Amino acid sequence: MPRHTAIWMGCALILTGWLCPGPSSIAQGTARLDLSVTDSSGAPIAGAKVLDATGKRLGRTSADGQVTFTCNVPCHTLIEAEGFAPRSLTMTGNASTSLDLAPAFQQTTVTAYRAPLGELESPASTRLLTETALRSSAAVTIDDKMRQLPGVELFRRSSSLVANPTSQGISLRGLGSTSASRTLLTLDDVPLNDPVGGWIHWDEQPDLAVQGVEVVRGGASDLYGSSAIGGVINMEMARPTTNLVELESTYGGEGTYLESLRAQARRGPWGAMLAGSALGTEGYIQEAPWQRGPVDIASNVHAQNGLFLAEHIQGPLRVFMRVSGFNEARANGTPFQKNSTRLWRYVTGGDWQNLHGAAVNLRLYGSAEHYRQTFSSISNLPDFGDPSCSLRCGEIPKKLAEPADNELGATLHGNKPLSPHFLLLGGVDSHDVRVWDHETTLGTKPVLTTTSVHQRDSAAYIEAMATLAPWTIIGSARMDWFQNYDVRQNLLTGSTWTPAPPLPQFDQHVFDPRLGITRKVASHWALSASGFRAFRAPTPSELYRATQVGSKLTKPNGALRSERATGWEAGVTTQQNWGMIRTSYFLTQINRPISAVTINPNSSPILLQRENLGQIESRGISIDFDLAPQYWLSVNGGYQYAHATVTRGTQDLGKWIPEVARNMATLNLRAVRSRFGSLSLQSRLSGRQFDDDANAYLLHGYFRLDAYAEHDIGERYRLFAAGENLSNRTIEVAKTPTATLDMPRVARFGLTIRLWR
Repeated sequence: MPRHTAIWMGCALILTGWLCPGPSSIAQGTARLDLSVTDSSGAPIAGAKVLDATGKRLGRTSADGQVTFTCNVPCHTLIEAEGFAPRSLTMTGNASTSLDLAPAFQQTTVTAYRAPLGELESPASTRLLTETALRSSAAVTIDDKMRQLPGVELFRRSSSLVANPTSQGISLRGLGSTSASRTLLTLDDVPLNDPVGGWIHWDEQPDLAVQGVEVVRGGASDLYGSSAIGGVINMEMARPTTNLVELESTYGGEGTYLESLRAQARRGPWGAMLAGSALGTEGYIQEAPWQRGPVDIASNVHAQNGLFLAEHIQGPLRVFMRVSGFNEARANGTPFQKNSTRLWRYVTGGDWQNLHGAAVNLRLYGSAEHYRQTFSSISNLPDFGDPSCSLRCGEIPKKLAEPADNELGATLHGNKPLSPHFLLLGGVDSHDVRVWDHETTLGTKPVLTTTSVHQRDSAAYIEAMATLAPWTIIGSARMDWFQNYDVRQNLLTGSTWTPAPPLPQFDQHVFDPRLGITRKVASHWALSASGFRAFRAPTPSELYRATQVGSKLTKPNGALRSERATGWEAGVTTQQNWGMIRTSYFLTQINRPISAVTINPNSSPILLQRENLGQIESRGISIDFDLAPQYWLSVNGGYQYAHATVTRGTQDLGKWIPEVARNMATLNLRAVRSRFGSLSLQSRLSGRQFDDDANAYLLHGYFRLDAYAEHDIGERYRLFAAGENLSNRTIEVAKTPTATLDMPRVARFGLTIRLWR
């Protein structure tokens, strides 16, 4: 264990007695308690969850509404049940309680429709990774934890622990991606996709500050605008509702560590939270052993993040301010290929909601980012240090890129119930990005290229939602005005500046509607269907910057235009006391998809060009389930089949979309017994896929099994252990064109400390 880890954990143990009252003032002893849960008519409620003050599930009621669990008394619990308003209860002995029905439009999960809807009322395919699911995953980073859901994949298979940032796009619904995502990532209505290239900084948020991740599959540009073609991923931030200090430290194989802290306080209407993490790994050599050469070194990352949130709640109004920072340094597999990121974000706004359900939400946000990356080509010529070398002997520095950007944005939306069964929602938003890029082409006569570009997306949208039992009908539409302008480029050779030829500038007006219909059948089944239009505008990187991963160099294309998608899905959902199952058929067609097309497979590096192809299509089925066969056991996962191909155009017609497997499945189990702790297993099966547009580089299918176990020591301490790739499978990540591999079997151990008054 690193010295800094041991020091942090030791200090935390010493501070325990100072920050917490003694055990006698927190608990009066452990007792076995019986609880009966009924509705307002006295009928038992089956499947109600009982959570303790930390959010840990103590048990679930049986068919007669009864549950028995062990807890320190006085035991502070929260009882939750589908379709009912939650209720807090402090127990000193056996008790009974009743739950009230939840108000209309406030009955479960929040979906892409920007309004709460029950699972049976929502036409969208939505999955939620709760705080428990995130904490009990063997993975370290958010992107790896999200792979518990079928069909969720990065641009390439590798983890963000070792992946080049420009390959950290995300793919949903079998649509693949370039380095830019066809999926939008948000946090509290603020977009997190990188303004320069559309990729995602997965290590940006402190892990203890994220309490849930909602994944909505299918186009959602009608409410969220550009990039929401494959879907929307919304990260839920913890709120300072209690006084709490939480520390977590973990260390394991490949020198991987994660040190995390969250401290929060609540005083009357005021609340504040401070969170931060230090994450890193010494990494491993990704290049396959049979293809390695002297140039190959371990890919790794060392990152730090921090966040401060302050809020004030007065009656129906909440105002807040949030500031966060992120710093990252990466080694990308060779001595010269490195990158670093420094990113600041700031957000302020307010939420207002009255007793009749009307609400208004305002967000004002901005960011400033500085990014630096070096590129090279790999030489197979004998190196002076090893004349006998014949494979990957050395590297030739090619380019130094230093883009920077400023981002400003605002979003205002509100809703108002016009009757108990009709809700009207509308909003406006604007997103402004300015990018400055300095790229030096290295060689005998270095050339500096400077590029500046301004992009702005302004929009207005409206949505109407009607719940006329047994029907739910939702219609929405959005008009975007996307502008790409003020583009300038100059070249400096020696001491001579040369203006580049004028670069294309354009603006577009894009209209995106959506219609969704759901019909409940009896009380536990529902049929649903929805259709949509969506779009994604090209990023500054796709338009004006060349990018490289491994030995593949992708050239920009200033003539690119927005991708336009049309799609629909239909499904059947059942929700029972023992869980939920949802089956959907989906089809999405993207016209003018921005793809990397191989133009010279024999050059070094291999040369690709970004182009608007004719059309790509992804169609298939998805099955999702979340079951609780026993109160101590939960089982969830799913399966996705995606037939994703190029369906129109002169290039790659009939080929598979790169980075998309036809078959993907996940199965996750979590068993909890208060006496022993909890054990979680996460398994993932993926079929074969191709790593290039010409389908020349095949990546074989794989199976991966991870495990996580934890045990509480009293109320303050938790020991845990995790293992990834337990079967030590060789998993191909990419072929660029040499094969790179996913991490081997690794294990890590850790300690969590929770302190509160």
